[in-house]
Amino acid sequence: MDLRVTLYILVDAVLALAALLLAAWARFGGLILKAEWQPDQAMMAAALFVVVVLFSSYLMEVYVLPKESRKRDILATCVQAGCAAFFFLSVVYYLSPELMLGRGVLFFALGFFIILQFTWYAISGIGARRVPFAHRVLILGTGDLACQLGGLLSSQSGSFTLAGFLECDERHRPEQTVHQPELFSSQIIPESDDLLQTARDLKVSTIVVALTERRGVLPLQEMMRCKLNGIEVLDAPTFYETVQGKLLLEEMTPSWIIFSSGFHHTALVNVYKRCVDIMLSLTGLLLAAPAFPLIALAIKLDSPGPLFFAQERVGLGERSFTLYKFRSMCQDAERDGAVWAAKNDARITRVGAFLRNSRIDEIPQLFNVLRGEMSFIGPRPERPEFVERLKREIYYYSKRHTIKPGLTGWAQVRYPYGSTVQDAIEKLRYDLYYIKNLSVFLDTQILMETVKVVLFGRGR
Repeated sequence: MDLRVTLYILVDAVLALAALLLAAWARFGGLILKAEWQPDQAMMAAALFVVVVLFSSYLMEVYVLPKESRKRDILATCVQAGCAAFFFLSVVYYLSPELMLGRGVLFFALGFFIILQFTWYAISGIGARRVPFAHRVLILGTGDLACQLGGLLSSQSGSFTLAGFLECDERHRPEQTVHQPELFSSQIIPESDDLLQTARDLKVSTIVVALTERRGVLPLQEMMRCKLNGIEVLDAPTFYETVQGKLLLEEMTPSWIIFSSGFHHTALVNVYKRCVDIMLSLTGLLLAAPAFPLIALAIKLDSPGPLFFAQERVGLGERSFTLYKFRSMCQDAERDGAVWAAKNDARITRVGAFLRNSRIDEIPQLFNVLRGEMSFIGPRPERPEFVERLKREIYYYSKRHTIKPGLTGWAQVRYPYGSTVQDAIEKLRYDLYYIKNLSVFLDTQILMETVKVVLFGRGR
């Protein structure tokens, strides 16, 4: 989550509290949410309101609106988030009526919040290209890798803005530089003997090294001076990971993996993962159990064949296990052998299409999670036939089997449906990012993104 999103969430938390206080004043003429409440109950109710409206705004993607969003688009998204908040709060209040806000306060609070949120985004310019507190980045190099990183910065609004490309040792510079787009050529900064002064003149806070010894001479002494004077110096894979939320496989080396932070899972992390897996799988099975007879009936009436679909998949340490799903394809779907499923696959039944789009077909995998063969969050388990092929074609593919496969994961919520080797490479970038940065915070973000995937049918 970048600085821009964090800033908007913090401001929205303040606005939500302000909306709640305005609602209490408008309804009761004071700052009392409910006359009979004790201070701790009022604080609990206020915290609940703030958390739900923030979650609803995140769910409706208020915080990732495109840079070019018009005011009416911002207003429409804020209203949708307010409606979602009303729905979630209604469910919570039904389950915990003691936390329900006073009469009319909820409607006033949501109305005030929508107005305040829209006004803040309209005034602050959510679509502006300049990002508050953004880090200015100087890219060291002018080759293809440098242009790739510059393109990332130019195409998105985040915590970084591009200050330019600095030439390094023109005598060793490759000829391919002249073929780079004119957009980047206009931002090339001539080579300088004083990297620190150049960085200060450009108000740079981060330097990204996008060249190797083969494509130029690394100014190690100058880079060290910058580092010691408070300017962050990053290599290309680390910077790409920070900006994109995935790994740059083409530039990764075994030494980068060994010496970089991450890829370290302690016993405490393993215990935490297992406890969460048991809790979520049991909760999911209990909530879904009443719907099992209806799902079974729909599958049986739609097409002949078994209710469940069992399939061999590769898990932790490349050990195989049997994965279970509700059957969503016709009975003889794989009579010609294992084939990647595709969008609009003719083998998918009518009921199966609904089960897949809603992710209901994945529910039986909760048994795999409960048995310890899978985790709730992790890389998606693949077929042995595909794994063998992908291991031959993708260098780091086996590394995804260093943790348990998951029912959902970073790749599933960040990358759309894919059925090619190139898609597998893109998903591997996300899977390795998750393995490297595994944490409670990242797992929470994946769970929230999974809710969006299930509700809106995105991802895989």
